[in-house]
Amino acid sequence: MRELLEPLRGVVVWLMDVTAVPVLAYFVLINTSYLVLILLGALDFRSYLRGRKTVVDTLGGELTPGVSVIVPAHNEEAGIVTSVKALLSLRYPGHEVVVVDDGSTDATFARLQEAFDLVELPRDVPQDIPVRARVLGQYVPRDGRTRLIVVRKENSGRSEASNVGVNAATEPLVAMIDADSILEPDALLRVAKPFADDPTRVIATGGTIRPVNGCRVVAGRIVSVGMPRPWMPRIQVVEYLRAFLVGRTGWSRFGGLILISGAFGLYRRDTFVEAGGLDPDSIGEDFELVLRMHKLMREAKADYRVEFVPEPVSWTEVPSTFKVLRNQRRRWHRGLWETLWQYRGMLFRPRYGKVGLVALPYYWLFELIAPLLELYGIVIVPIALVLDAINLPFALLFLALAYGYAIFVTLAAMTLEEWAFHRHSRWRDLGVGLVCSVLENFGFRQLTVWWRLEGWWASLRGKKQVWGVMTRTGFNEEAS
Repeated sequence: MRELLEPLRGVVVWLMDVTAVPVLAYFVLINTSYLVLILLGALDFRSYLRGRKTVVDTLGGELTPGVSVIVPAHNEEAGIVTSVKALLSLRYPGHEVVVVDDGSTDATFARLQEAFDLVELPRDVPQDIPVRARVLGQYVPRDGRTRLIVVRKENSGRSEASNVGVNAATEPLVAMIDADSILEPDALLRVAKPFADDPTRVIATGGTIRPVNGCRVVAGRIVSVGMPRPWMPRIQVVEYLRAFLVGRTGWSRFGGLILISGAFGLYRRDTFVEAGGLDPDSIGEDFELVLRMHKLMREAKADYRVEFVPEPVSWTEVPSTFKVLRNQRRRWHRGLWETLWQYRGMLFRPRYGKVGLVALPYYWLFELIAPLLELYGIVIVPIALVLDAINLPFALLFLALAYGYAIFVTLAAMTLEEWAFHRHSRWRDLGVGLVCSVLENFGFRQLTVWWRLEGWWASLRGKKQVWGVMTRTGFNEEAS
C-alpha cells in the first residue's frame, strides 16, 4: 500500500510546495480586505449617526423628492393586502405604491380589488422601458385619495414586472422592493436622504437587508427583533450583517459600490429609464443594472454617486431548508459570474474610475474566485496531512488564517453593528450570534462553497437557469 501511495504523496508534496504560500497569502488578503471595509464602514457610521435623529425633521415639504414604491407580485394573495397597507402608511411626505400583478394564478388581484375598491383606469401604461409581456389593465382606488396603482400583466418574471412598475410610476424616484419584504416606518426617509442632500449627483441608494426570521411582526410592522430558532437562519443573520451592513457600507464610503440588493433599492427614475431598466434575461439583474448605470455615467463623464444607507430598513425571510438555500446560493454565484463576464471590458480601465480599477478586480478575485480556492484548501490540506506531506503546525496555520481570521472579522462586524444600532435587546441573542460566527465555519461555509461552484459550473456548461421556488415558512405575523 505504501508503494501505491508514494507517487500520490509526491504529487501532493509538489502541489503544497507550489500553492501553499499563495493560498495562505490569499486568505490573509481577503480577510484583511474585510477588516478594511469594516474600518471604512465605522467612519461612515460615525457621520451617519450624527445626522440620524434629524432625518425625519429635515425631510418634508415641497422640496422632498417623491417616491414610487414598485412592488412586483406573483401569487401573493396571503399577505399582499397587509403589505400594501403597511407601505401606504410609511412615514414619507409624498409617495405612491405601484403593485404589478405578474400574471398571478391565485387571488392576488381579487384581494387587492376588494380591500381598496379598485376601478380600472382607462389609459395605457407608458412604454418608457420596452417590455415584452402584454399589460392587461391599470387600476386605482375609487376614493381618488389613496395613492395606489395596480397594474395587471401577463407573467414574464420579476424584472419585467419591475420595469412595468417604473413605466407606471409618476414620481421622480423609484424604490424596488419584494412583495414579502417589510420596510421600517422611516425606511423611505432614510434611504432618500442622500437624494435630498445631493439631488443633482446621487442616482441610486441601497438599504440594508436583514432576516425577519425570529422577529415579531404585527400588521406588517417589526415590533421586536429576535433570533430565529433553527440554526440555519441564525447563521444567515450573521452572514447578512457582515455582507450588507459592513461590506457595502465600506464600499460606499470608498466610492466603489457596485451592488444594490433587489430587495430594496432606490433609483432616480430618469437614470433608471435611460439605462434601460432591469434586464429580464439576466440572472443577476440587480447587480447588472448598477454596473450598467456606472458604465453609462462614466462614459458620459457625468459627476454622480451611488450610496448605501447603513440603517437596517428592509426585512425579508431567509431560507430555512437546505434545498431552498442551495438554489439561492447557486443562483447568486451564477449571476455574479455572468455579470462580471458581461462587463469584463471595464476591468482595469481608468475611464471607469474606482469601479474599473478597484471594485471589479476585487469582485473577480475575492468574490468569484474565493470558493474555488477554498475548496482546494478544504481538499488538499487533509490529504496532505494523511500522506504526511505537510506538518501539523502548517495545517493549524492554514485553519487560523482561513477560519480563525474569518471568525475575528465577523466578530468585529457584530461589534460595530451593536455599537451603531443596538438592534438586539436580549443578551441571549447576542450570545447566539457569537456562537453562529464560529459555527458558520464548520459545515455551513463548506456547503455554500460547493453550491456556489455548482452555479458557476452550470453557467460554464450553458445549462439553462431554473429559478426555482423560494418556499417560505412564514414569519411571526400577528394581527393588529
